[in-house]
Amino acid sequence: MKTLGIHITGIVQGVGFRPFVYREAVVRGLSGWVLNAGDGVHIEAQGAEDALRSFVHAMRSAAPAAARVEQIAVEEREGPSAALVAGAFRIIASDAATEHTTLVSPDIATCPDCLRELFDPADRRYHYPFINCTNCGPRYTIIRQLPYDRAQTSMADFPLCPACAAEYADPLDRRFHAQPNACFACGPHLTWRSHGDAETLIGIDLAASDDIIERCAERIAQGGIVAIKGLGGFHLACNAADERAVAELRRRKRRSNKPLAIMVRDLAAAEALCHVDGTERELLIGTIRPIVLLRRRTEAAPSSAPCNTATLCPQVAGDLPELGVMLPYTPLQHLLLAACADRGVRSLVMTSGNVSEEPIETDDALAWHHLVEGGLADALLGNDRAILSRFDDSVVRVVDGSIQMVRRARGYAPRPIELPPVTTAHGADDAGTTIRNAAGTPHAPHDRAPLPAILSCGPEQKATLALTREHADGTAECLVSQHIGDLENAETFDAWQACRARMQGLFDIAPAALACDRHPGYLSGQWARAEAETHGLPLIEVQHHHAHIASVIAEAAARGEVAPDAHVIGIALDGTGAGDDGTVWGGEILVANLTGFTRVAHLRTWRLPGGGAAVRDARRCAYGLLDAYGLLDHPGAQPLLVTMTEQERSVTSTMVERGINSPLTSSMGRLLDAVATLLGICTRATYEGEPAIELEAAASRWAARNGFTSATQVAPQVSTRGVGTLGDGAAEDPAPDTSAPQIIDFSNLLAALLDGIERGDDPGMLARTAHDAVARTIARAAATIAQREGLSHVALSGGCFMNRLLLTLIKRNLEANGLTVLAPRETPVNDGCIAYGQAAIARALLAR
Repeated sequence: MKTLGIHITGIVQGVGFRPFVYREAVVRGLSGWVLNAGDGVHIEAQGAEDALRSFVHAMRSAAPAAARVEQIAVEEREGPSAALVAGAFRIIASDAATEHTTLVSPDIATCPDCLRELFDPADRRYHYPFINCTNCGPRYTIIRQLPYDRAQTSMADFPLCPACAAEYADPLDRRFHAQPNACFACGPHLTWRSHGDAETLIGIDLAASDDIIERCAERIAQGGIVAIKGLGGFHLACNAADERAVAELRRRKRRSNKPLAIMVRDLAAAEALCHVDGTERELLIGTIRPIVLLRRRTEAAPSSAPCNTATLCPQVAGDLPELGVMLPYTPLQHLLLAACADRGVRSLVMTSGNVSEEPIETDDALAWHHLVEGGLADALLGNDRAILSRFDDSVVRVVDGSIQMVRRARGYAPRPIELPPVTTAHGADDAGTTIRNAAGTPHAPHDRAPLPAILSCGPEQKATLALTREHADGTAECLVSQHIGDLENAETFDAWQACRARMQGLFDIAPAALACDRHPGYLSGQWARAEAETHGLPLIEVQHHHAHIASVIAEAAARGEVAPDAHVIGIALDGTGAGDDGTVWGGEILVANLTGFTRVAHLRTWRLPGGGAAVRDARRCAYGLLDAYGLLDHPGAQPLLVTMTEQERSVTSTMVERGINSPLTSSMGRLLDAVATLLGICTRATYEGEPAIELEAAASRWAARNGFTSATQVAPQVSTRGVGTLGDGAAEDPAPDTSAPQIIDFSNLLAALLDGIERGDDPGMLARTAHDAVARTIARAAATIAQREGLSHVALSGGCFMNRLLLTLIKRNLEANGLTVLAPRETPVNDGCIAYGQAAIARALLAR
């Protein structure tokens, strides 16, 4: 007989891990115990050597699906502890005294077993909107602190009834220690209140709860808009097939054009609307159930689809080629979609329940005040279970068979992302990054200490934050928060602060170093600088585009695809980032590693008249671009100029000539906006990136109409007038005696597009040609630099790579040049990756 002490870390609480351990021990005849602690799961097991070996192996190979086992530490003990009872295996009370280094499971979609019970009239939880078990239900959004026990969650307000208590206490029951376990007799209940009503209805029992769901479905079927409480906040819901309802939702939410996500009842409904491949299917029906951006069907639905499947009105997503689709992931959503289907409503718009530009609502009283009394919704379907963490729905898509994060939130965060091993070797350069101490002076390279926990404060838009945690074996992980929003107002910054405090407290991490973006105006950076000065902490200020590329390097290095100190070619294409030379960067090619970068090429700069105003009014952007390239007199520019009044042209011209509120930019995002405007596709941005998004959509529609089914098929080249090329850009070499970066010049492309406009060419064809030319030019410049530098890996990051067509074309062109392409997997390609990139850079620099 041997006795083993076993310590397991990872996502091992709230996922049925202890009953799993209990069952595996019992079938092997082991004695011992298992308990939850702040640093994971602890086990003591006694038995035959073969049985113990098999038992330890099963801890990883047969763990529950929602678990994530990171490390298993095993030690042989001389004898059993006093807690071990011979001949028995027990689950004993949690230990809250240990360090809080375990992980918390994200929320999990309703499992098949609970779904069967939900619609079984013979089951005691029939139609109970909060049914769950150890395999599903809320987790991170209801926990207050570790270890994960009911008393530490918002379920502490709901004492278990005898029936639920018996399940909770039975190690062989599916609901053993399922902390949100409840039923009509003891758990949370729905609430309902319509605008103008004084009384709030409470779903205290089956009949009352069903009545509330029926009222909600009826209101939606009649064209109403309802605020509905979910796992991490409220949605605003309406009938996605009702033109008036969707138009009214857009008017109230002040969201005129931005596409809306929908929820449909099942996979067949999704497949009737969109093409769904194997990976997308797994995302739709899996345990996370994010919003999946699917390619919309232009042909009839497959004959196998039910005739009464989901329908949409045009106002949901216009004629964009992608549609955001999700399936129900809570019991309430399953019940509501079923009740709506009975009334002929097959799809619901499910958009975030918030006032424009503010965080999603989580509190019922505030939601009533802001959403219903504020005029956004006609009624509120809430409940009395508190949401402790605000979470939007995650958004993902599949490109070339790989999952690409768009918004990392519910179901994914705060699942840790591995960090690569650190190296003490110095990089070729440390451009763009400064480490300062409390006095504001740079740290000397020899100021070495054990690696501290780092708080990286992230970007301004698509904000996240991240905390690093070092392990004794030299490995490290990065806990990246959920998507928070754009830190442009006090309410969202308050949400950022609340998220920071919650993560630091829950995971018991006190940061000893800070990282932030170098942009002086970002609220998160301003907070970091003040915090570093107040508490005497090192502050690492990171250039925006270096953080983009570093996030890709760190992911790849953690997977072993490149060395931790590897240099790569980094292509960073986005809308806005503070450059080191005082200009607005966004079309950059870097040679970078985790400790520094060199800017080796960038788009030719031009002026943005009005700065931020040129982002909203892309005509200004196009005017500045044509002025920089000397093309304002081209006949093809006239369609742009006639959209501007004489005063607008005069003011814009003066701003550009004198540099008045007209920063220089090298932004690829702004270049694409300008092209969209020149082609008459989109001239004003009602939401971020709209012109560039519509440009891609026009190119995709033209390709579909003309049989271009693959991104590898190149569109016809537009002719040029006296330019001597096929419309591509060119990378101009700097003078031999300088180290200035190459300038990527798109005068040939712009002249070719203006020629096409003058001839009256199809804007969609010109849009596709522009994508082809941009991709070839960027890839050619990167390949030339890679050959010169002796590098073989190219990292892609930045919001422009949200463009599926551009991403695919650039990737194909790079691979055709023999280069290995690296792209994010765990983090978004947009600014949602910045916090992770900052953390990786800060850690690498502090390790030196």
